[in-house]
Amino acid sequence: MAKTSWRARVGAWVGGFGIPGGFDATSGQRRLKGFTTSRAHVNALIAASGPEMNARARWLVRNNGYANNAIESWAANTVGNGISPNSTIAQASRKDALQRLWLAWTDEADAEGLTDFYGLQRRAAREVFMTGEVFLRFRPRRADDGLVVPLQMQMLPSEMLPLSHNAVAAGGNVIRQGIEFTSIGHRVAYHFLRRHPGDSTDPGLSGETVRVPASEVLHIIDPVEAGQLRGVSRFAPAIVKLFLLDQYDDAELDRKKVAAMYAMFVTSPAPDIPLKPLDPDAPLDQYEVAPGQVVRLDPGEEVTVSAPADSGGTYEPFQYRNRLHRHGRANLARAATRRCGSP
Repeated sequence: MAKTSWRARVGAWVGGFGIPGGFDATSGQRRLKGFTTSRAHVNALIAASGPEMNARARWLVRNNGYANNAIESWAANTVGNGISPNSTIAQASRKDALQRLWLAWTDEADAEGLTDFYGLQRRAAREVFMTGEVFLRFRPRRADDGLVVPLQMQMLPSEMLPLSHNAVAAGGNVIRQGIEFTSIGHRVAYHFLRRHPGDSTDPGLSGETVRVPASEVLHIIDPVEAGQLRGVSRFAPAIVKLFLLDQYDDAELDRKKVAAMYAMFVTSPAPDIPLKPLDPDAPLDQYEVAPGQVVRLDPGEEVTVSAPADSGGTYEPFQYRNRLHRHGRANLARAATRRCGSP
C-alpha cells in the first residue's frame, strides 16, 4: 500500500471542511457568495472611478447637511489657528520686522485675492477631505505688481490635473495621471489643465494643458496604499450610506406631511351634475383640500377620509442614535487632532 505524504493528508483534512486554503475570508460559501472584489491597483481604480467619486463627494457637500457638517468639522480641527511661525532670531528688532513682514505677506498670499494664507489652509483641508488631494502652485510676481513679497499661491483642485493624461514625454520621462516622472521615479512636473473641465463659464483654452515644474507645486495628499499617485476622497466609504440616509429623511418628511393633511376621497354614483372642483381650470377628478374646509356634496356622493401610515416610531430613535454617533466621532477626531500636535 502506497504511503500517503503528510502534505496530502493535511490537504485532505483542510479540504474536508470545504475551506480552500483554510481561511474563512477566502471561502465561497453562502455568507460570502456576493463578496466580489477587485485585484486592480488603487491607481487603476482611481483612474476609472475618481472623477465620478469626486463629483458625488462635491454634490453631497453642497446638498447634504451631514456631509457639510463633516467637512466643516474636519477643516476646523485640522487647521485650527493655522501655521503660526515663530522666528528664532535673537535680535528683537529683526525678529519683529520679520514677523511683521510675514503677517503682511499672509494677507496677500492668495493669488485669487479672495482670502489670506490662513483661509487657503482651510480651503486646502476641505479639498483634501472631498477629493483626497489638492495642489498649490507658487506664482512668482514682478516687483512692479506692488506686493510686499513678490510671491503668491494659487489653489488648484484635483480636477485640474487630468487622471486620463498618460503618455511618454519628449525626453523619455513617463507621464502618469498628469504627473511626470523620471526613470527613477522622481516627480519633475505636473501637467495641469489651463481651465477647469467643468467650468462652462470660461470655455477658452478648454482641454489644453501646461507643464509646471514640480519645484513650483505643492501636492497635498495622504496616500493610503503603497505606490498611490492621486488622492481618494474621505467620503468614499460613506457616499452610498449618506445618499440613502438623505433619501430616507426625505421620505419620512413627506410621509409626515401627508399624514398631517386632512385628505378625503369622494365616491360618486355618476350624478347628472358632478361636483365641481374649486379651481375651474383643474381636471374634474382633482379637489383642493384646505384645513377646516367644509364641502357640500351632491346627492349620492360619499366621502372617505384617508388614513396614511404614520408608524414613524423608529425614526426619532434612529436619528437620535445617529446624532450621538456623529458627536462621538467628532469628539474622537478633535482628540486625535490634538494628539497629532495641531493647534
